[in-house]
Amino acid sequence: MMQTVTVSPKFQVVIPRTVRESLRLRPGQKMQVIEYEGRVELIPERDISELRGFLKGINTEFEREEDRL
Repeated sequence: MMQTVTVSPKFQVVIPRTVRESLRLRPGQKMQVIEYEGRVELIPERDISELRGFLKGINTEFEREEDRL
């Protein structure tokens, strides 16, 4: 679902509650800002401890190329 926000005179925006909760954003959390194809993208920076286990279950049974062993 797309939501609309307004840019303040100080160029600030409020991230809607549903998005904040869905992404588990915290006050003071850093975000990377990228301009991409005419739009602004905000990418939350994550603590390395939050990434633990995110590859669980990944298939590692594949043939590697000779130069990648």
